[in-house]
Amino acid sequence: MMKYFLTLCLVFVSGRAAALELELPTVFSDHMVLQRGLEVPVWGSTEAGASVVVSFGGQQVTTQAQADGTWRANLGAMDASEESRALTLKVTLGDESLQHTIEDVLVGEVWLNGGQSNMYRPFRMLIGDARQKSHQVIVEYLRNEAATANDPLLRQFRTGQVYSVTEPQFKGRGAWTKAVPGDVNEFSGTAYFFARELRRELGVPVAFLSCNLGGTTIEPWLPQSAFQSTSELKAYYQSTLAKHDQEVASWDDDQERADFEAELKRWEAATAAGEKAGRKPRKPVHPLNRKSMAGTLYNGMVHPLATYAMRGVIWYQGESNTGHFPEAYGDRMVALVEGWREAWGQDTLHFFWCQLASYREAKDHPLGDEDTHALVQNGQREALRLADTGMAVLHDVGDATDVHPKNKIDAGKRLSRWALGKVYGQDVVVSGPLFRTARVEDGRVTLVFDHVGSGLMVGHKHLLDPAVQVDAPLKRFQICGSDGRWQWAQAEIAADDTVVVWHPAIKRPAEVRYAWAANPEGANLYNKQGLPASMFKTGPLRSK
Repeated sequence: MMKYFLTLCLVFVSGRAAALELELPTVFSDHMVLQRGLEVPVWGSTEAGASVVVSFGGQQVTTQAQADGTWRANLGAMDASEESRALTLKVTLGDESLQHTIEDVLVGEVWLNGGQSNMYRPFRMLIGDARQKSHQVIVEYLRNEAATANDPLLRQFRTGQVYSVTEPQFKGRGAWTKAVPGDVNEFSGTAYFFARELRRELGVPVAFLSCNLGGTTIEPWLPQSAFQSTSELKAYYQSTLAKHDQEVASWDDDQERADFEAELKRWEAATAAGEKAGRKPRKPVHPLNRKSMAGTLYNGMVHPLATYAMRGVIWYQGESNTGHFPEAYGDRMVALVEGWREAWGQDTLHFFWCQLASYREAKDHPLGDEDTHALVQNGQREALRLADTGMAVLHDVGDATDVHPKNKIDAGKRLSRWALGKVYGQDVVVSGPLFRTARVEDGRVTLVFDHVGSGLMVGHKHLLDPAVQVDAPLKRFQICGSDGRWQWAQAEIAADDTVVVWHPAIKRPAEVRYAWAANPEGANLYNKQGLPASMFKTGPLRSK
């Protein structure tokens, strides 16, 4: 049974009833994994002035609880270990003491995986039939993986839902499990395939703190300090908090319930009469229990994990922001990364994310800024200006009919390439081509790319198969002149890292874009390692 809260009630001592208590964040529980190679903080709460001794792997660290009862001890850096060991905590105050033991503790690599439903999506939800018959082969792969997974050294801490509008929480909710039949069904698919690659390549225990929630924008995941980082974010936070406070003050449970029941009756009557009734009404949710308020999910779900020793974060989120300030996503992604790094006290905390996968019916004409999916994707690309970050490009592994594509295998693998190359020093190409610079000469735009590996290629990827080089023209490049009218462009690979783009009717190109659409079907610029180029825009161009 999980030991989240331990209280030892003692007899009367010195004329008072004494109860020595030890409270720990739930992440400190049986089957946990500690980060190798870094100092490992352990913290909790007890009576003021109490002595706390933390013992693990031959180390014994003593600390004292502060006036508010909080304490923290730091274990020294450790080597990876597959040995199941116990971490013990002994609390002493005068002649009273208690001891708490956390069983089956390993040492290895720890990551946090965050975001919304595409990061949350566990095997249990992924192994349902695909909407497109052609994607059923992916489902069969996932079903086989879920049925045969048996790696007790690959573990997940699944956080529970906790909402807190203004107060950062201490304890949190959650439990540790292992990647074994049955339990693995609740593992995040994206994080599992990321961690599986690390297990194969590093040969040490790997764990992830699974902290995500479907249908969420990025703003609830930002710490309150992040909303002070720019004037725009500060104004956003103040306005949303004021609206929230007003809703709380005016909330009337009885009236909300009555309004809901009346609306539900109208909907049921219209449905029974065969009329168009729209979506079924949902039960009212008190403002304090909504997941949308800025900072709420950071306070309730992330803060209890803050400072837990780990190597970095993988992130998959943004779908909900396509209808919520999509043009600001890049700046808010930067605020998230910087805010979490500040919370962990690690300026170089590694942060790798997924760019949104393709979704919805492909358009046969070039799109501009009206495509909010593309705006979010571009914000994700622009956030790469931060050091120690990376992005897995997924536009070739999406599903036009499903915002939750089944292919989490390539998503996890592409994230793992960033970790293996940038964190663990392996000689791998970490990314597909990323746009670097553009120049215009004689009506032609020369684009230069980073992360080209052994060179650019025109490629094609089919479901789970590796991308292969094909003899075909480059597609999905678009160009406009000074009139701002977008046209499909001609494009060709001119060198290992270079593409030339033009349109015979546009003599003075103003801008070039690539794969700029929610579903850029046919986009086919890759590097020869089989990784797709990110969508991008050049910004305004100057002709020579």
